Amino acid sequence: MLPFKNLSYWEKETFLTDVDYLIIGSGIVGLSTAIHIKKKQPKKKVLVVERGYLPSGASSKNAGFACIGSASELLSDLENGSESEVLTTVEKRWKGLLYMRKLLSDEAINFHKYGSHELFLSKEKKEYSHCMEKLNYLNTTLEKITSIPRVFQTTHNQISNSGVSGFEHAISNAAEGQIDTGKMMKTLVALAYSMNVKILNSVEVTKILKNEVTTSLGKIKFEKLAICVNGLAKQFLPKEDVSPARAQVIVTSPITDLKVKGIYHFDKGYYYFRNIGDRVLLGGGRNLNFKAEETDELNTSDQIINHLSSLLESNILPHSSFTIDHQWAGTMGVGKIKSPIVKHLKGNIYCGVRLGGMGVAIGTIVGKELSELILESSS
Repeated sequence: MLPFKNLSYWEKETFLTDVDYLIIGSGIVGLSTAIHIKKKQPKKKVLVVERGYLPSGASSKNAGFACIGSASELLSDLENGSESEVLTTVEKRWKGLLYMRKLLSDEAINFHKYGSHELFLSKEKKEYSHCMEKLNYLNTTLEKITSIPRVFQTTHNQISNSGVSGFEHAISNAAEGQIDTGKMMKTLVALAYSMNVKILNSVEVTKILKNEVTTSLGKIKFEKLAICVNGLAKQFLPKEDVSPARAQVIVTSPITDLKVKGIYHFDKGYYYFRNIGDRVLLGGGRNLNFKAEETDELNTSDQIINHLSSLLESNILPHSSFTIDHQWAGTMGVGKIKSPIVKHLKGNIYCGVRLGGMGVAIGTIVGKELSELILESSS
């Protein structure tokens, strides 16, 4: 890559000079922040810098789950946090999904509201019973947020209909769906470009000063800065409660007469799978080694990939032959609590991070909120 000092006058003037708003990270939050700033301030120069030639965190690597939370996950969150905090986060996920669909269109992101299904292994009788005891409470509570009566319902035939094995119970969620991650990111990038947002890829920010960042190719001055790197935020935000969490995914070869439709979770949400056309995507396994998976390394680990492959053979596709055609890892941003961090850090620097594995649901609305925070301080 050519250092900034070797660029032409035209290149420097067009991309690097008089930057009003500089955004680090071209994922869902970063692009959404840029788009919403441009909507309000069309004459300002908005520049997004990204360390990868594609977004390097989770935005282009997630599984495409449009989720607000499974029954067991929400109950676990309620046990570890206040009802108000948990429900506020759930409401943001729901509103975020609606907003993303409005901003980008269902057709453009290939959104399908097939619903989701939480499966319970034979050994999880206690967990399933707990969910059933609280199902009326969850449905009453979520109807106030989604306007959907009986969001959660038991659907035992879902197990046999999907061809899976080793599961005894299922609870479906009518509020969830799936998207095409690639199409979502392509649409966000196209929207940003259409609004004259400048995007520079393969530019890694290494240091942040008051009105200037140092990058792998040179320095960029700015008026205001937004840090939107989610799981990669620790290097810039060491005092904030956000850490990287690697999520690993595999995709099978095409499966004849594939029965899996919609999105599925099991083992407290640590595993998830869905159909991609006539293939199965399976991700998760972070609970096998939490410490090792607290990393922003994007290579996959044999331990988890082999375990995911084994789950496909024993539980998800027990009657099908297949190969693993794709495997990858992405980096989520997680913390002790699951609500995102959208805040003014100091001076002219802001951040929108910690999406908690729910970037599809809340990424665009976090970007909108961050842009409003930045612009509010400018008025």
